Amino acid sequence: MTDRAYLDGLRLLARRELSTAQLRDRLTRRAVHTEEDIDAAVERLTAERALDDARTAAAIARTATAIRRLGPRRVRRAIQAAGISEDLSETAVRSVFEDVDREALIEATLDRRLASQEGPIDDRTAARLYRHLLSQGHDADLVARAIRARRQRHGRG
Repeated sequence: MTDRAYLDGLRLLARRELSTAQLRDRLTRRAVHTEEDIDAAVERLTAERALDDARTAAAIARTATAIRRLGPRRVRRAIQAAGISEDLSETAVRSVFEDVDREALIEATLDRRLASQEGPIDDRTAARLYRHLLSQGHDADLVARAIRARRQRHGRG
């Protein structure tokens, strides 16, 4: 039955990158494989480099930054939620954010959130934007600076 757990794991990994914890969880939920079979499959998949938490952490970080425009704190949380260690998540976040302009990421989010708004940004809207960007894991100082600059450009300082 070890081969069956291995093949099921390989099928799951063919669809998307998974962490070791995610793969173990999905194989366990199937209730078909024994714990020993799952351990052997994970060991074999890791040895063959089909399963790699560092690669998975990097993929999560790239996707969270490029598509969802999340900040470093939120990206780190997403990686750790996948069951990846704090060390690997920190390395992945540091690596991805070396190549990312954080201010541009915040500006892109502001552009999208304010696309339908005309005129100056009032205090209530500024507070809402601030809360949203903080919840997305962006640095408070960068967010405040970006909102302040946007308000000054649109007639409200």
